[in-house]
Amino acid sequence: MALVNIEGSDPWLTEYDACEKLFREIMEQLTLRDREPRTSQTFINLSANIRLRMRQYSGEVQQLKIKVEESSKQRNITAEEAERRTRQIEQLQSKDVQIQRLFNSRGADLAMTRTALMAPSSSAAFADIGTTSWAIDDDDDRPLDVQVTIEDIQTQKQRLMEEQEKGLEELSKVITRQKHIAQAIHSEVDHHNEIIDDLADHVDRTDERLIEGTRTVQNISQKDRTCGYWIVIILLFIAIILTSFC
Repeated sequence: MALVNIEGSDPWLTEYDACEKLFREIMEQLTLRDREPRTSQTFINLSANIRLRMRQYSGEVQQLKIKVEESSKQRNITAEEAERRTRQIEQLQSKDVQIQRLFNSRGADLAMTRTALMAPSSSAAFADIGTTSWAIDDDDDRPLDVQVTIEDIQTQKQRLMEEQEKGLEELSKVITRQKHIAQAIHSEVDHHNEIIDDLADHVDRTDERLIEGTRTVQNISQKDRTCGYWIVIILLFIAIILTSFC
């Protein structure tokens, strides 16, 4: 299923919705497969189709993860958005493990059933009626489908272990990134506190300068009023003298 880019929307969100839809389709097919007999052709066809869609789902989840990492490095999205999308991808990866277990659990039951049918006791029963034993103890003489099924189970188990290890590594990376973000926020807060302290000191110095300036203006005003009084006194004194002579 191709990831469609809808015009006017975020391509990453569109691809994420496509992964969610693919997961629901796989779960529906698993439900349909469980209703069929294990030996039926419908069961086999559904298993093949589910296996193909599971590979597609894993590939698309990996593409989403790569795009988030690239967008985060190029700063096309914020750190908070990158963290949110990373958590969404982790949920998709958990769903991938879930469908792998559901698929493998039914396959393991089928393998156990086939192995039980080919057990040594059954071979001995066939030997009693003149039928040659299949020599179950020898892996090379097992039926081809039983060998393939066992190999598939071992491969799936190994893959699940690797995916779990990758999940733990990704979780460790997420925790490390969160630690770095917390440290960066702490450093930024300390820097802002220093700026606020400097600003407070600057405001205090400015207040002191304003107070000094106000006092100077008041002194000048008082001196101006005193000079005016002396001028008036001198003028009155001159007027008195002139009056006395007249």
